[in-house]
Amino acid sequence: MRRWLALKDLLVDATLKTTDLVQETHQSVTQRVFGYAKWVEPLRESAELVESLERVSSGVAYDGVRLGTQLAGRLLDVGLNVARQAAGDAKPEVSTPMSSSAVGGVAWTRDAALGVLNGVVGDFLESRENGLSTPMSLRRAGEEIRAETNALREALPDASGKLCVFVHGLACTEWSWSAYAEEVWGDPEVNYGSLLEAEHGFSVLYVRYNSGRRIATNGRALAQLLEELLRAYPRPVDQLVLIGHSMGGLVSRSAAHYATELGLEWPDRLRHVFCIGSPHHGAPLEKAGNLLTNVLLAFDTPGTQLPGKVINARSAGIKDLRYGALLDDDWGGASVDALLDDRRRPVLPLPHVKHHFVAASVSQDPDHPVGRVLGDLLVRRGSAEGEHPSKAIGLETGDRLVLGGVTHLGLVNEPRVYAQLLAWLGEAPTAGDLRALERAQKAP
Repeated sequence: MRRWLALKDLLVDATLKTTDLVQETHQSVTQRVFGYAKWVEPLRESAELVESLERVSSGVAYDGVRLGTQLAGRLLDVGLNVARQAAGDAKPEVSTPMSSSAVGGVAWTRDAALGVLNGVVGDFLESRENGLSTPMSLRRAGEEIRAETNALREALPDASGKLCVFVHGLACTEWSWSAYAEEVWGDPEVNYGSLLEAEHGFSVLYVRYNSGRRIATNGRALAQLLEELLRAYPRPVDQLVLIGHSMGGLVSRSAAHYATELGLEWPDRLRHVFCIGSPHHGAPLEKAGNLLTNVLLAFDTPGTQLPGKVINARSAGIKDLRYGALLDDDWGGASVDALLDDRRRPVLPLPHVKHHFVAASVSQDPDHPVGRVLGDLLVRRGSAEGEHPSKAIGLETGDRLVLGGVTHLGLVNEPRVYAQLLAWLGEAPTAGDLRALERAQKAP
């Protein structure tokens, strides 16, 4: 029932926002039309009178829509609260298992929808304190794990001193690390985390977060969460590893920066940061979105203003992906919607931490012109590798792997990526690894 109440709040807010957008567009059009009429001296008085009447009447109509929407929302509140009381205690929410076979299930559909919703308008949900906003949390086997010693002991009875934390990308949840598992490995429950845990003694946790918030906001939150985790962890951590896909890699880098800036302790245990398909210098789709909205909003017509404002309502997290902004003040006090304005400050890798960058190309040959232009369809190769003409913001140090014939989401379960992870971690492949890789080679 809590979800239904939050969904009701979102629908009410969306209706009110849409009403505001339509009214603004309406006023812009009428002002222009009456402005033309007032240039003609004989029509000036009549135009001003009609304009005043139109402004009052349309204002009453739009206010009526708002009042009706708010009234409907309150009536729904009453009905839903009555239904909640009649239903009694709510049943525990069913979690989505870390298995590719979960696709299409009720829990998977719910979580996937919430992940997308948070990615697209997550900052708005948080600003409205909407219950659909996803708080940052640690997860294991689909269940939330509190950063408390007893909860961690229960979740990790054989807690290892080697701790690996996975951070998902935009509009996803931690389940994304299980995408295509059965197709790739021949087993729906196999993924990088399960293999590292079963074959190499790592303890594995996953992070779920609202990916529509600013990357810096999530970076600060992850920095604090990891501090709580290591303080509550049942045994000393010798080696902390962060593995991020897409935006998750940027959030991980931001977290390491802020943790160091705040004097937190966990960076001393951090040994590796893996950025898999992360747009360190931006994603072309967001650059195109920024260009499109600027073009649309440059024309004062209903056909351009309304769609321009709707597209521009995308989340701050998405807008951060334009250039890979990791810090609070990377927008430099300027409008985030300014046309292709890169104001990032450099965020260099921590000197004692090994950084690893994985890039992909849809073409089998990563050096093919098509592959260089399209990258993995969402992130271009140079951005994922951290290459940049400016050495001030380029990531000069670190290991790099470039793969051909892989899409952006395909990187979350790719045998070649796993084999390279082991090499970079200094872990020799076990018999279990070899069997898994062999099964992957035989998969259709």
